[in-house]
Amino acid sequence: MSRGTLVIVGAGPRGTGLIERIAANAPELYAGSELSREGFDIHLVDPYPPGAGRIWREAQSPLLWMNSHAEDVTMFTDETVTMEGPVRPGPTLHEWAGIDGATFADRQLQGAYLRWVHEQAVAALPEGVRVHHHPRRALRISGPRDGRQQVWLEGRPRPLLADLVVLSLGHLDAELDSDQGELAAYAETHGLVHLPPDFTADSDLSALAPGEPVLVRGFGLAFVDLMVLLTEGRGGRYEGDTYVPSGREPVLYVGSRRGVPYHSKIGYEWTGERPPLPRFFGPGEVERLLARPDGFDFRRDVWPLVEKELGFAHYHRLFDVHPERTSGAWADFEEKYAAAEGEAEIRALVASAVPDPADRLDLTALDRPLEGVRYGSYEEFQEGLRGYVERDLSRRHDPSYSPDLAVFLGLLSVYGQLIRLGGVPPWWHGFFSYLASGPPGPRLRQLLALSRAGVLKFVGADMSVSAEGGVFRATSATVPGAFVEARALVEARLPEPTVGRARDALLRELHADGAAETPDGLLRVDPADGRILDRSGRPHPRRFALGPYTDGRTPGAFTRPRTGGPAFRQNDATARAALLFLGAPAGRAAA
Repeated sequence: MSRGTLVIVGAGPRGTGLIERIAANAPELYAGSELSREGFDIHLVDPYPPGAGRIWREAQSPLLWMNSHAEDVTMFTDETVTMEGPVRPGPTLHEWAGIDGATFADRQLQGAYLRWVHEQAVAALPEGVRVHHHPRRALRISGPRDGRQQVWLEGRPRPLLADLVVLSLGHLDAELDSDQGELAAYAETHGLVHLPPDFTADSDLSALAPGEPVLVRGFGLAFVDLMVLLTEGRGGRYEGDTYVPSGREPVLYVGSRRGVPYHSKIGYEWTGERPPLPRFFGPGEVERLLARPDGFDFRRDVWPLVEKELGFAHYHRLFDVHPERTSGAWADFEEKYAAAEGEAEIRALVASAVPDPADRLDLTALDRPLEGVRYGSYEEFQEGLRGYVERDLSRRHDPSYSPDLAVFLGLLSVYGQLIRLGGVPPWWHGFFSYLASGPPGPRLRQLLALSRAGVLKFVGADMSVSAEGGVFRATSATVPGAFVEARALVEARLPEPTVGRARDALLRELHADGAAETPDGLLRVDPADGRILDRSGRPHPRRFALGPYTDGRTPGAFTRPRTGGPAFRQNDATARAALLFLGAPAGRAAA
């Protein structure tokens, strides 16, 4: 029998994490088996360097940071991860690099860490396992369900033959949607600049001319990268809280659906008892939802459980650490909170137990802070939004508001359960990122300095862009009747990870071949081990997928230590499935 073969398409953090889990599980599932006598080959297919991949490659501007503290970034498991395989601890980024844990490291350093993790994972593989890197793109997969797969690579006439294929593709480019397509066509016709959604470090920003107005739609992490590259990246500098322009900057007019930047990272440490999570949305609730014969609706059936879970985390911390801001005892509140049904009943209970409205959790107000807010002019709005950002920065660095950090822990817990449930809607991922995965505080202080310097201006919520009169025009309900015109528009966000619009040829071919997608366009996978599902719900025995383009997407690229790490659980399950399949003589004999 020939050697087994596993092809992993995508050699970034998820591909590296999968190899680490293969090495960790090998002593149990590989040593002493028939597979160990023959050995097997792992083929990594990625045009970018193994470990870092495209997004975290070392060859990018040192001005670009991670948006997590170095102590909150790890590629290694711990005892909080629920998985069948063994824990294999290792250093966090700050331990490996020997830097302060509160540092926001640049992406070059993170790329070096990931390269080291990859090298360690490969070195830990048992004897007889060989790893080969192919710096090419994978174009398609062919082959029968019950036989060897063929993975066709760009520029290579013969395919790689594989017993199993795992797609760990990371963030992908996408075709323009209808709105973007119309704007791009208008730009081409009228000599305008339209930059579509993209990984900002890969965008050609040279067409954005100094001093010229540029409309920017998107206020998240892609915008922060854009802001950095067009200011410091063009020679500007900060002197304290003042920005000193180089004269090469364009003027950025930024808006989005919410009209405000993502909340900054929390700047203090957790102390004391953690809220006992999950409490109202855990494995039992997930099992009951999955068992419903008529299925479930996320907004109707899941969201109320999420709200109650996040509220529990918030009020547990408030009563525990700030009891002077509550009335009554926690035990009494908890009993009534558990029994309360419906939003109105919970709101009434909270109002009676938490006197100050500022201490109450209002997810709707958090999500849409400019809802119904109106300003008489753009000048008034600039001052108003600077005040909003300053207040948010102050709160996110003040431990007297530590219920915010409890809600962050609740969000991580909820996300882990949603992955078990399957079908995480993209809007939830956006909501999570806005509250829990925003930029470092120093970036928002830079944003304020740029606003005061006139290099950056705010447009408002529900920013709408039209193409008329030979220019792009932006409006927002936040400043009624006002508009901004520009000859350049940047869509400052990553492309939506949909199967149908992916530029990745391999995903398009899978879709055409019958792979299932969710209503939101994500690739459907078996939540147990990541096998790709077809449109009848059957898992493919030889094809797996992990990453943000699947409905098993996880909160972020990396895991915060001691938070359960759903990505680790997924990697472990897929690695074990691969080892068991490759080690089964009957399975590979059929190949």
